[in-house]
Amino acid sequence: MAKVIMYSSNWCPFCIRAKTLLKNKNIDFEEIHVDGKPDVRAAMAKKAGRTSVPQIWIDDYHVGGCDELFALERAGKLDGLIAG
Repeated sequence: MAKVIMYSSNWCPFCIRAKTLLKNKNIDFEEIHVDGKPDVRAAMAKKAGRTSVPQIWIDDYHVGGCDELFALERAGKLDGLIAG
């Protein structure tokens, strides 16, 4: 099974939506909070090329944010990425 990492904020509705989708699909993920951690957010931004959250990776594949995660699910591609 692929490793899923999500950079998130406790106050972000898009983060909550993305986490809910992953939890409803029983997909384990590592959550990295950026709240009050400018160094962590800067590292995420350097890696993702974006400063917004959530930022999601499945193994080495940068999914992007919540909209991109849901697009993968609608296209039937999320399960295949998770399976590895």
